[in-house]
Amino acid sequence: MPESIIAVRGVSKTVQDASGELRILRDIDFSLNAGETAAIVGASGSGKSTLLAILAGLDTPSTGQVLLAGQSLFDMSEDERAAVRAQHVGFVFQSFQLMPNLTALENVMLPLELVDRPDARSTATAMLQRVGLGERLKHLPKVLSGGEQQRVALARAFVVQPDVLLADEPTGSLDHATGESIMDLMFALNREQGTTLVLVTHDRQLAARCERMLLIQAGHLSEPSPA
Repeated sequence: MPESIIAVRGVSKTVQDASGELRILRDIDFSLNAGETAAIVGASGSGKSTLLAILAGLDTPSTGQVLLAGQSLFDMSEDERAAVRAQHVGFVFQSFQLMPNLTALENVMLPLELVDRPDARSTATAMLQRVGLGERLKHLPKVLSGGEQQRVALARAFVVQPDVLLADEPTGSLDHATGESIMDLMFALNREQGTTLVLVTHDRQLAARCERMLLIQAGHLSEPSPA
C-alpha cells in the first residue's frame, strides 16, 4: 500500500446555478498518510461535504484527480469506483443512514454480506458488542435512540476494517453529551484499527482532536497552524 492513502491533486468543482457559474472548490491539493486523522472545516456552504463526496468518488470534480489507495478514482467507471469504496472506505453520516427495515445486527452484517463474508453474523455481533449494543441486536432503528443509531452506524462502518473512514457531521443530530461519547468511541475505534479518518465538522473543538485541520474558505484550502 502506498504511503499516501489519499492524494488530492488540483481538484476543482464548478456548478451552474440561476446566476451562472459557481465555483465551489478551487485547485485543492493535499495528501493523507495511512492512520492520519484530519478535519475538514469551514462555513456552511463552503464545500466541505462536496469535497468529502469527491474523496469517496460519489461526486466528480470538474478538474483534478483523487488517488485512493494508489488508484485514480476518476479514471475508473462508476462500477469500478464502487468496488474500490467497498474494499477501502467506511462512511458515517449525520442522519445515520441505517436501513429502517433491518435490525441493528442486519444493518451491520450488510457490508460483510456484500463481499460474501461467511462470518458476517458473528463478526457483526462482536462489533455491536464492542460499541455497547450487545443487548440491541434485534432492535429496528426506529426503537433506538439517536446515540444508539449512530453507534450502529459506527459499527457498520468499522466492521469491514476500512483503510479510510469518511464522516460527515457525525454528531450533528445529537445532543452535546451524546455527541461527545460518540466521538470518543469513533476515535477509539480509529486507533484500534489504524484507519485514516477524514471528518467534516463545523465544530472547531471536535476538529482540534484530529492531527490536521483542513480549512476551506472561498473554495480554497489552507491548513492553519495549531494554536
